[in-house]
Amino acid sequence: MPSTAIHGKAEIQRPVSNTLIGLSVLAALFLNGLPWGGIWLMLRPDFVAVVLLYWCMHKPWRVGIGLSWGVGILADVADASLFGQHALAYAVLAFGGVVLSHRLRMFDLRQQTTQVSGIFALTYAVYALVHWQLNGSVVWPYFLGCLTSTLLWTPLSIMFLAMRQKRVDRE
Repeated sequence: MPSTAIHGKAEIQRPVSNTLIGLSVLAALFLNGLPWGGIWLMLRPDFVAVVLLYWCMHKPWRVGIGLSWGVGILADVADASLFGQHALAYAVLAFGGVVLSHRLRMFDLRQQTTQVSGIFALTYAVYALVHWQLNGSVVWPYFLGCLTSTLLWTPLSIMFLAMRQKRVDRE
């Protein structure tokens, strides 16, 4: 089991339950479905993408391309967007997360954030490509969501890590 040192004490991570993964993805779908408007819609992070990338990186044998595709279909239905748009973007994101999972986990959180920004940029590029194919134009301010998704990576990672920590030394 991997161990980390937080505040100088050895910590061991608890195994992740399927319930935690499922509830976190459902919560992310709910957050994506909140009524955002105006500039806030452009700045809205893709909560589902951040959560899926986290789980694809940390549990690649349990959360992968298939689950990401299925969650993307649910996101398409919930968002009333083109059927398959989110599914395609989340499948690309999951592929990057699963393939790079060992590499990403060896970095500290600051370095991980710079690495995952490229994966988020690729995900948003898929959204932009689909929009361009449908409408003939790209909405460039939409890429601001890529920046806010990247900024959300660190607090979300810390939150999930704290939920998975079990103190070993109780002195």
